[in-house]
Amino acid sequence: MAKQNEPVSGMSFEEAQKALADVMQQLEDNPADLEGAVALFERGKALLDQCQMLLDKAELKVSQLESNGSITPMDD
Repeated sequence: MAKQNEPVSGMSFEEAQKALADVMQQLEDNPADLEGAVALFERGKALLDQCQMLLDKAELKVSQLESNGSITPMDD
């Protein structure tokens, strides 16, 4: 299980997806007090945003594939 205070911005898609599943499980299994539930929700939102950003980045990269199979260089 990923640490709850681990920075989201450095996570890979798979790490963020796993951490998001863990947050969802915690919310389902262990109803926290309101403050704890809000903190989990905020972390889940940050993890979801990280996953979406990484998916968007991958989609852009794939869309830039040329017909010959090479990748057009992108500025990062």
